[in-house]
Amino acid sequence: MRYRTLGDSELTVSEVSLGSWLTYGGGVAREQAEACVRRAFEVGINFIDTANVYAQGGAETFLGEALRGVPRDRYVLATKVFFPMSPGDRGLSAAQIKKQLDASLRRLGVDHVDLYQCHRYDPEAPLEETMAALGEAVRQGKTRYVGFSEWSPAQIRAALAIPGAARFVSSQPQYSLLHRDPEKEVFPLCAREGIGQIVWSPLGQGVLTGKYLPGAPPPADSRAASAAMGGFLQGRLDDRVLAGVQRLRPIARELGLTLPQLALAWVLRRPEVASAIVGASRPEQVSENAAASGVTLAPEVLARIEAAIG
Repeated sequence: MRYRTLGDSELTVSEVSLGSWLTYGGGVAREQAEACVRRAFEVGINFIDTANVYAQGGAETFLGEALRGVPRDRYVLATKVFFPMSPGDRGLSAAQIKKQLDASLRRLGVDHVDLYQCHRYDPEAPLEETMAALGEAVRQGKTRYVGFSEWSPAQIRAALAIPGAARFVSSQPQYSLLHRDPEKEVFPLCAREGIGQIVWSPLGQGVLTGKYLPGAPPPADSRAASAAMGGFLQGRLDDRVLAGVQRLRPIARELGLTLPQLALAWVLRRPEVASAIVGASRPEQVSENAAASGVTLAPEVLARIEAAIG
């Protein structure tokens, strides 16, 4: 496993990180989830990402129990705030940031997280209030650094322009071969401002694993076949997209890589990306994904990948 510095912070994170969306605290059996966390440490993953809303606190509770007894300096822990935890608990007001961060710390069983992220932008909360509350959380030692997920360039610039505000060190956008929007403005803006990228869905919600075939129904045990999770794949199961993914197979095979490893290596080719978050329901997936760290794709390979995916 190789490691990168997260933006202008002192956090050193593994190039591949372990996420918990739709998996831990509900979606994956506890024994399997615990095995995934153990394997993550075995293969050198030190960065674990979660959110209060994942399984409505269940993911944080699970991680708090799974990490109990692990020395705190062995891992970098990140969580998020914004989405509803109850009908009256949502958003990025100062009161909500304080309430939700304290609740997250209790569930996680720690006295601080390394990174506290605004899960989305809150147009209903004054930005100055949000930034002041994040700064207070840093001063109180409840989080070492702050970040955001899926903010627009205008929103990022507005936050950076507030005098004396806490400085963001991380951005968490969706980014993969199938979703490249952040390359246009978010990546260059953040690079200039010392904000690193922690990307989610680098495998395109599993589409880039090659498990979905053109003209065929999704496997019964796949995310696409799940009533709870399948909605997130809308637009990605188009036969043209799936055919492009299949054209990546010979490229990966020639390099001695699996399709997930090829997709992760493609994401990690960008120096702006500090870490790629992957979910896993089996420890074997953790090992496979971690092996993408350190893979370098030659320019001619990148050109073939671009041509294949269309």
